Amino acid sequence: MDSIVDALNTAYLEYVAAAAAALEAKELSGGQNTASTDAALENFKQRWELFRVACDRAEEFIESVKQRIGSECLVDEATGSATAKPGLSAAPGLPPISAVRLEQMSKAVRWLVIELQQGSGTAGSSSLSHPSAPFDARFSEDPTQ
Repeated sequence: MDSIVDALNTAYLEYVAAAAAALEAKELSGGQNTASTDAALENFKQRWELFRVACDRAEEFIESVKQRIGSECLVDEATGSATAKPGLSAAPGLPPISAVRLEQMSKAVRWLVIELQQGSGTAGSSSLSHPSAPFDARFSEDPTQ
């Protein structure tokens, strides 16, 4: 995480420096287009793009951490691990499920979402039989309804 923050900070500082250099070059040229103003503007554009790339990487990292934290919390809740922590209580009347079962259901939901986003009209049956989302026949709720 530190490397991502450092890269973002460096890209930002270089972007600000390039903006200042472009403004200074424009001022020194008296508002005229010269080779130095063109070079400064080109450098500014490059630094802008590098800053955007650094921002995108940081955003991707944040999203991956959010998903990981959410998944861990979901597994803790579903498997009953959260009840072992002080101050947390399980939902009454809901027995914990196995982490394997939770992962199977999660994969099935992901495939449904993907198929729905792609506009597939067969989302109901094909995602449940997808090889990446196998269901364990030991569970009565698994067969296609």
